[in-house]
Amino acid sequence: MKPGIHPEYREVVFHDIGADFSFLTRSTITAKETVKWTDGKEYPLVKIEVSSQSHPFYTGKQKILDTAGRVEKFRQKYGM
Repeated sequence: MKPGIHPEYREVVFHDIGADFSFLTRSTITAKETVKWTDGKEYPLVKIEVSSQSHPFYTGKQKILDTAGRVEKFRQKYGM
């Protein structure tokens, strides 16, 4: 790899502000804030709005649309 052209890859804390859920992972994202993690070290903090703790697909609160009724109405209306 060429030196000096790649972003710094380091540990970062992501905080889901809606679900009050945080997790530590590695990323190249830049952050202005820092937070003290459970291990006592300070890490860059990135606030996000959606994570696996708040996304409808992962929480089981996903809404399913009834498309079959709409297709049948279209076929009845236009005689197909």
